[in-house]
Amino acid sequence: MHGNINRSPFLTMTSLSGKAPPDSDHQIPQFGVVYDTSDHHFVRNNTNVPRSSVQKKIMQEWKLLQKDLPETIFVRVYETRVDLLRAAIVGARGTPYHDGLFFFDVAFPADYPAHPPLVHYRSFGFRINPNLYCNGTVCLSLLNTWSGAKCERWDPNNSTILQLLLSIQALILNEKPYFNEPAWVGRLDRERESLAYSEQSFILTCKSTLCLLRNPPKNFKPIVTQHFKDRAEFILNACYAYRNGFARVGYFNGVVEGTKGRVSGKLKGSIDGLYSDLLTEMSKTGASVKHLTQQARTEEENKARKEAATAAAGGGSECMSSFKEIGRSFVYLLKKIGFLRSNQKKNKSHKSKG
Repeated sequence: MHGNINRSPFLTMTSLSGKAPPDSDHQIPQFGVVYDTSDHHFVRNNTNVPRSSVQKKIMQEWKLLQKDLPETIFVRVYETRVDLLRAAIVGARGTPYHDGLFFFDVAFPADYPAHPPLVHYRSFGFRINPNLYCNGTVCLSLLNTWSGAKCERWDPNNSTILQLLLSIQALILNEKPYFNEPAWVGRLDRERESLAYSEQSFILTCKSTLCLLRNPPKNFKPIVTQHFKDRAEFILNACYAYRNGFARVGYFNGVVEGTKGRVSGKLKGSIDGLYSDLLTEMSKTGASVKHLTQQARTEEENKARKEAATAAAGGGSECMSSFKEIGRSFVYLLKKIGFLRSNQKKNKSHKSKG
């Protein structure tokens, strides 16, 4: 049974335009209205109906989102709680977050827009970015959770939710997140550390992806499923390319070939530990990855054969080494016996002369 807390007097369940939900996953809209708030981070926050001026402003935000959201951001607002919304942002190509989905729960304060919205990042316990904490805190000047110039901070007269979401996508989930940390801004001598950080960010994005596929947020299962169904092959090929040095993390262009570069053992090991699980979970979305499954199986078999051959060769050399050691010991023993016999003869000779 659904409550009527903060029920919108402006909208029905379907959408702002009143159209029925799409029949095909391929037509999933960027903006939609839903009911279930049960797993929203701020569901227990202020449950009083916002005053009319705040509701009016929120409705303006909804209309702006429906009209101007890019294809890489999905938003769901709540029929029974107009003070809440949830957004899913797609990581941009050219960054270590490419093709990932990142979820943010948003709550409008009672005096909105006098103060910025509250935002919680669904982290699954992973620190993927200097501005996104494991506890869900989002550090951004626009939210007044980080220092910044006046023009970068929340402006009640001009700032919007759309601006906020675009800022998270462009300013936080960027090409080189290591340099989001103020201490490293502009430090060209920290490129090696930046690359290592990006590699770790990609691995944590893959781990977050597994969490999403196994337990998608309420009302977003169709979006999660369709998103990773469409992008599974690209993501898995990117993993393969990064693991084998065909591309630097974040710069995969879809081609799994070329000159191999250096790859850290940590990145190789991390991808090896994740690839099979990613392949399994993404195949459940209906993605066309059978050829990758067969490829992974073949590589595992080849790896097993190689390890068996190496072990056998290692065992043979150990045996040979043991035989050599035994031989050396035997020769030493014969020499010792010969030396003792020689001494015995000498002693007998001395006695007979005496």
